[in-house]
Amino acid sequence: MKFIVFKNTVLLFVLIMISCGNVRKGEGMASKENSNHLDETLKQVQGDTNIVVGANQIEKYLPILEGKRVGVVANQTSVVFKGKDSLFWIDPETRETGFEKLVFRNTHLVDSLLSLKINIIKVFAPEHGFRGMADAGEIVKDGIDTKTQLPIISLYGNNKKPSKEQLRDLDIMVFDIQDVGARFYTYISTLHYVMEACAENNIPLLILDRPNPNGHYVDGPVLEMEHKSFVGMHPIPVVHGITIGEYAQMINGEKWLANEVQCNLTVIPIENYSHNSCYSLPINPSPNLPNDKAINLYPSLCFFEGTNVSAGRGTNKQFQIFGSPFLNPEQFNFEFTTKPNEGAKYPKHEGKLCYGKDLTQFENLNALNLAWLIEAYNNTDKKSEFFNNFFVKLAGTKKLQQQIEQGLTEERIKATWTEGLSQFKKTRQKYLLYP
Repeated sequence: MKFIVFKNTVLLFVLIMISCGNVRKGEGMASKENSNHLDETLKQVQGDTNIVVGANQIEKYLPILEGKRVGVVANQTSVVFKGKDSLFWIDPETRETGFEKLVFRNTHLVDSLLSLKINIIKVFAPEHGFRGMADAGEIVKDGIDTKTQLPIISLYGNNKKPSKEQLRDLDIMVFDIQDVGARFYTYISTLHYVMEACAENNIPLLILDRPNPNGHYVDGPVLEMEHKSFVGMHPIPVVHGITIGEYAQMINGEKWLANEVQCNLTVIPIENYSHNSCYSLPINPSPNLPNDKAINLYPSLCFFEGTNVSAGRGTNKQFQIFGSPFLNPEQFNFEFTTKPNEGAKYPKHEGKLCYGKDLTQFENLNALNLAWLIEAYNNTDKKSEFFNNFFVKLAGTKKLQQQIEQGLTEERIKATWTEGLSQFKKTRQKYLLYP
């Protein structure tokens, strides 16, 4: 992760501003006299200095991989974090500019495994690609990783599921990707297809688990299977409250894979983690989730992707603002204009003035917020064009759009989710690895 601070106040700024759920982290050089401050900073970075992600527990999974031909499903979040003594590193290219960039120190899992003489045969990349730079929905092509010369096979576009031929020369598959806990975040759909392919080809799957930054609550309508798509494959609510490892166990246990096959699954659990742990992601999980605020707001604001309202793609406040040229400027007095940027080559309402709200200072959510969606619908002059076909896929049901069009309040809409959520929580309980 990167952010920019004034040159002479790097450490002080980090110590003051980094807090769980607020801003991103970096890394840089720290002297011994600042060690106490550094310990405190690390606590604030991930919420608990004792949390150890699966990828960092090398001693547990290295014996499983030694002597095997290994495939890895990975992106830019698939890293082994360095110790607290090297938490901060200042990009030397920025030293003379008057500003300095702080980068969180880590080693990519693939690079780490190669250095340990693990025989990695190929890498499989999900949406946004192996290095995580592609637009949402952009076709990611197969290729060669320039650093390692390993072949990269895209699992997005027409090839969402590894083929028998692609798995032919593998003995085991590793899955290590940071999720954000929303049903329509497609990494869990990639997980489904990887599990299915591994099960069908008798290849064990090793999952290196990571915390869910939205794992502290469960909310939203449960998907109705007639609306199954790549942005929603299973009968779960919008916010499911489980980690990738727990999710994989649920997929297996509920027999959601084709023909009810089950995957030979091993999960390396996170150490010292609970679903109430405050964990701030050190690396952007995708181009349009640039900080903790965006990650917290994403489950609620992503509904706007199925409307004529922008959720901030094409700005530097992705999923922290919303707006449209068609909203009432007297009701929505925050203005912005979208333009192409990293992760949004063709943003909604490009070049047009949008009226909306800035939510960057809004308190962190512990439940889905429908108020903004309802308010935007009630104050647009384009009601007949407000929703598009993608909305039902995101919601997982036709009911939510109908309820908003009928004028139901947020409270009344949420009351209709109660039974489905109650049933899901009972199912969820069977697969929890963490309190």
